[in-house]
Amino acid sequence: QVQLVESGGDLVQAGGSLRLSCAASKSILSLFYMRWYRQAAGNQRELVARIESNGATYYVDSVKGRFTISKDIANNTMYLQMNNLKPDDTAVYYCMCNSAYGDSWGQGTQVTVSS
Repeated sequence: QVQLVESGGDLVQAGGSLRLSCAASKSILSLFYMRWYRQAAGNQRELVARIESNGATYYVDSVKGRFTISKDIANNTMYLQMNNLKPDDTAVYYCMCNSAYGDSWGQGTQVTVSS
C-alpha cells in the first residue's frame, strides 16, 4: 500500500494561486501514474489532471492553461500548481496513484475560491 498525504489547500480570492502537494510514502518511480481529482459539494469526483510514469500529462478542459501538474522524484512528491483560480475551482482536491499495490488515495485538501 502507498500512503499519500495532500497539503496546500486554502481560502484564496478569485484570480489567485495555490500549489497543492501530494507526498508519497514510496518512491514515485515505482508508481504507474499519479492523478489529481476534485469533488465539489453535491458533485461527483472528477479527474483534474494526471501525470504518467514517462512524464506525459493530461488536463480536463476547464483547467487547461491554468493548472500544471508535476512531480519531484527526489522528494517523492507530486504537485498541482493552480493559477488564475475561479470560484468554480472550489472543491476538496484528492491525489491518487496506481502501483503494484493497486489504487491509493489521499485524505483530501480543501480549496475555496471566493469571488
